Amino acid sequence: MSTTETSAWNVEELGRWTDEQSFAVEADRLIAYARATNDPTQAHLSGELAPPVFAIVPPFTQLGEPTMSIVPPELMMRVVHGEQDMHFHQPIRPGMELITRAAGLGIHKAPSGVTLHTRIETRTADGEPVNDQWMVAFFRGAEDDIDVGETAPAHRVDEADRSAEPVAEVAAHFDDDQTFRYSEASGDLMPIHLDEDVAKAMGLPGIIVHGLCTMAFTSWAIVGSVCDGDSSRLKRLALRFSRPGRPGQDVTTTIWGAPSTAEGLSAYAFETTADDGTVITKDGLAEVS
Repeated sequence: MSTTETSAWNVEELGRWTDEQSFAVEADRLIAYARATNDPTQAHLSGELAPPVFAIVPPFTQLGEPTMSIVPPELMMRVVHGEQDMHFHQPIRPGMELITRAAGLGIHKAPSGVTLHTRIETRTADGEPVNDQWMVAFFRGAEDDIDVGETAPAHRVDEADRSAEPVAEVAAHFDDDQTFRYSEASGDLMPIHLDEDVAKAMGLPGIIVHGLCTMAFTSWAIVGSVCDGDSSRLKRLALRFSRPGRPGQDVTTTIWGAPSTAEGLSAYAFETTADDGTVITKDGLAEVS
């Protein structure tokens, strides 16, 4: 039997939530994350509010559990972060006690691989929703014909939206030490972001910028451009990671207006391109109150 046949996926683990975990929010952590992602938003730099993508930090240590319990071991080294979708119910503030949990909810065949769709929930200690997230992990080269469980919400961008005149173009720069600062602030210590030899051994050109660090760059580009600098207005941020960014690159996030949501939120499409023309995020969708 092939080690990548459908039976090797532990489908019985779908829907099993991790144990709940508590996270105490401190202003210093919020400030460190803002600085590590070059965020210019004053409310983030002062520690008044968390940068939107800080939402990944409280549940971060739980994310490996669903993956390890569901995915065949021989596929683990083929994983890349495919997509991230964050739905914000209220901003994270200092003094909050957050309760988090995660579960793998779906396994689906995709072109040239298989995706695992993981749901992440963050609540206050009183049970009030703070944010809900979907993480899609892509396992390159997995050949299983499998389609079981839930899928993350769609956020594909209509080409007609991207052909219109942009509402904003925001330039930024990945610093030479960006990945080291982000690793410390986020707790993501994967060696492909810190060690040139390990990154090259994995087939990469060298150290790459964390996908969620790139997502944080897009978040402050959107907050500054279409939220009047108020991140509490951002209600959803979703994207697909297309290619990795590299330290030292200049990048530009281009933002277009999109049709409003059924709930009456303003919607914007976006993508981020590196200075060599490489598109590093695609199918970006932001929803703003």
